Amino acid sequence: MAATKTTTKTKTTAQRPRAARPSENVFTDEERAAVQETARERKAHARLSPEEERKAGEQEVRAKIAEMPAPDREMGERIHALVTKTAPVLLPRTYYGMPAYAKDGKVIAFFKPKSKFKVRYATFEFQPDASLDDGEMWPVSFAVTKLTPRVEARIAELVKKGAG
Repeated sequence: MAATKTTTKTKTTAQRPRAARPSENVFTDEERAAVQETARERKAHARLSPEEERKAGEQEVRAKIAEMPAPDREMGERIHALVTKTAPVLLPRTYYGMPAYAKDGKVIAFFKPKSKFKVRYATFEFQPDASLDDGEMWPVSFAVTKLTPRVEARIAELVKKGAG
């Protein structure tokens, strides 16, 4: 009788090297603080009348601007005055802890000071509900390094258009 050789195949699981786990701190401290601020902002405004909301929003925006370091504070004050004069229909409020301007409950534009996320320059930005559409592509975020009369005129033009 011939001997047969039997082979048993054993299934082994190949150990794959573990993918590098993402850091548990996906967001920076500043980003986490901004998210917490927006939750507080939404709760605070949920039950206010339009008049109360405007008054509270104005106070919050002024308080946030007052907390900023001098260069951001000066720019924030000038932008706030410009936006409220240019588009009084927009409601001042805070958005992730930044001065913002809303219409029909939706933020249209906001000022992001450079100190907020420790970046190189401040920006003035528009949300999708702003009426800035211009063809197939248009800017919605503008770096602001200095408020000159020309820059102020451009911001005013964009705010008017964005407020629709």
